[in-house]
Amino acid sequence: MPLIRPKSAPISLLETVAEGEGLCIEFKRLVHSPAKIARSIAAFANTSGGHILIGVDDDRRIVGISSEKEALEVIDDALRFHIEPMPALDVHVEEYKRRMVLIVSVPESPDKPHVHLEEGYCRETGRRVLERRVFIREGSHNKAADDDRIALIQARKSPLKVSFSDRERRLLHYLSENSRITAPEFAEHAGIPVQEARRILVSLVRAGTVCLLAESGSGVYALA
Repeated sequence: MPLIRPKSAPISLLETVAEGEGLCIEFKRLVHSPAKIARSIAAFANTSGGHILIGVDDDRRIVGISSEKEALEVIDDALRFHIEPMPALDVHVEEYKRRMVLIVSVPESPDKPHVHLEEGYCRETGRRVLERRVFIREGSHNKAADDDRIALIQARKSPLKVSFSDRERRLLHYLSENSRITAPEFAEHAGIPVQEARRILVSLVRAGTVCLLAESGSGVYALA
C-alpha cells in the first residue's frame, strides 16, 4: 500500500494510552468505515497532527485488533476515496500482552486544508450528494470547520500582507465598542462583499490584532 509510509520512530504505547484521548490522541476499538476514520485523519492533518490508536477502547483498555491487513485496507480506502488531497501517514504495530495495536501517526500537513469526502443525501431532493467538509481537531473531538476557519487555514499558505486603511481602522474601532463581529456583519457595516470582509478579518487574525473565537455557527471575531 504505497500511500502508507512507515518512517517515524514508534511512540510508546503505554505512555500514550495513559495520556488518554485529547487534541493529539484518539482511541478506536476497531475500524470498519473508511469514511469515519478519514474524518480523524483529516482533522489531525488539518490541526496539529496526532496519533490514532486502533485496538484501544475509549476506557483505555488495550483490546487489540484481529487483523492488521483488514485495518490497513480500511485506512488505505480512507486515503484514496475520502480525503483530498491525500495526507502522508506513518503506520506501525505495537504488541502488548499478545494484542496488536495499530498506531496511525498523522503529522500536521503543509498541504492543508484536507477535504473530507462522503456521500450523503440532500434533504430537499432526496438525492445522493457528495459532501465536502474540512474537519479540524478541537479537544478530543473532530469538528467540521466553518468558512472562517477554512479561510484562515488557506491564508496561512501565503505570505502575510496587512494594510491599515480606513476599513481596518473602522473595524478595530467597532470591535473596541462592540467586542465582537462576524464576517457578514463586517461586510454589511463596510459595504463590501463577505469574501473581502473575511479576507481582511483573517489577515488581522494572522497579524495578531484580532482573534477568531471557537463558537457554533458562523465564525466570530474579537480583539486579540
